[in-house]
Amino acid sequence: MFHIHCHRYSLNFKGIPYRTEWIQYVDIEAHAIEHEIPPSSKKPDGKPHYTLPAIYDESTGVKLSDSLVIADYLEKTYPNTPPLFPNNTRALQGAFEPPVFANMSAVAQFSLPYLVSGKFFTQRGEKHYRTLREPGFGQRLEDILPVGEARVREWERFKNDVGDIASWYDKNGSKGPFVLGEAPSWADFVVASYLVWLRVIWGEESEEWKDLEAWHNGRWKNLFIAIRKYEKIV
Repeated sequence: MFHIHCHRYSLNFKGIPYRTEWIQYVDIEAHAIEHEIPPSSKKPDGKPHYTLPAIYDESTGVKLSDSLVIADYLEKTYPNTPPLFPNNTRALQGAFEPPVFANMSAVAQFSLPYLVSGKFFTQRGEKHYRTLREPGFGQRLEDILPVGEARVREWERFKNDVGDIASWYDKNGSKGPFVLGEAPSWADFVVASYLVWLRVIWGEESEEWKDLEAWHNGRWKNLFIAIRKYEKIV
């Protein structure tokens, strides 16, 4: 779900006109097959894995899925727009997402229980999501939310993991809120898309979100202030 935000940031940053079509989570595969949108990867059993975001560019007839594949396409097809990979940083930025994802592993227990709160899925969609995710935890998603001392310990682990990402940003010499300093790039949209997903789930006025914004000398609050203009939904 967070990759959808990354895709939106990229399109808004480059100033490319687009229209959003919303698809229920449970309908993603059927929609992709019906509209001949290629899978983004393969499942462990070798079957195609269909995910969002996906695009259909009416000007070229191209249909694609996967946020990085889409970013590469946008860079190549619309070269006269602000670059997502400035200064020949494509290879480095392409290697950036896996460690970011790895450093977000602790947050699943603080986010997935909220997804089945009745606010984000239809009844059919929630049943589908539970079928996919609950076997991996061996319990209902509501029950993975830590409480008491476990919550304090796991929240601190999440803070430290996100702190590792903050330390990567610190290497830019304090020249700006972005990985590359003063210029936003795809790597920033990757990080922001993971975090904004949490903001949507928890709520902007939640204790969790306010806590996260204050971490690491306000690193994440400053990042969101800097890229908020790219958040608009079209």
